Amino acid sequence: MPQWVESGYKEYAQRLTGNVQLLLKEIPAEKRTKNSNLKKIFEKESQKLLDAIPQGTHVVALDVTGASWHTEKLATQMETWMMSGKDVVMLVGGPEGMTPECLRRADQIWSLSALTFPHPLVRVIMAEQLYRAWSITENHPYHRAG
Repeated sequence: MPQWVESGYKEYAQRLTGNVQLLLKEIPAEKRTKNSNLKKIFEKESQKLLDAIPQGTHVVALDVTGASWHTEKLATQMETWMMSGKDVVMLVGGPEGMTPECLRRADQIWSLSALTFPHPLVRVIMAEQLYRAWSITENHPYHRAG
């Protein structure tokens, strides 16, 4: 990942304190060439995602088909997740998205936007939005509601 992505992600992940931690488990994308079988790559990457999900976790898949949450709704979701006592796994698919199996495995599907973002930017946006939601739950002044 470019340095700006690492810096942006790290900035927000480090701001989370107390009972909330943001840990990144990156699953490398399969190599793509002009002659690659994208269907096989898509299925293989999705299986790696499924295999990486720890038992007993709450899974949230990021997908354009998911629910669009405003910031306060995300804060409410975060409180619900914290009260459940389960770790939360955020699934972000590869360039082709996620297979239906990944989406079925998810307990929730969240859409960051109807827009399509590059994967490096998704990492930073998600970290910032989770930090922003956490700041609401902690009455921290970071989020300034209009």
